[in-house]
Amino acid sequence: MGLIVQKFGGTSVGSVERIQAVAERIQATAQAGHSVIVVVSAMGKSTDSLVQLAHDISSNPSRREMDMLLSTGEQVTIALLSMALHERGQAAISLTGAQ
Repeated sequence: MGLIVQKFGGTSVGSVERIQAVAERIQATAQAGHSVIVVVSAMGKSTDSLVQLAHDISSNPSRREMDMLLSTGEQVTIALLSMALHERGQAAISLTGAQ
């Protein structure tokens, strides 16, 4: 079968239960014979919280440091989703954009 790219936004991965539901969907796609690439956002409103923290620290945070800060939200989600997939017996690895 073909390559499927699935994208899940922050609300879709906003809780443990939602991450588990996403893992179930990904596994079903893989079991149907597709290669799957998954792109996820940070959980829920975590990006908003990180932006607020940055602006609490600095009135004009640098773009580079904002990129570093905001990428941490996605890193949390990709690690948790990979763990959820492993728990279901589905092979998975988490990768950042740079990797």
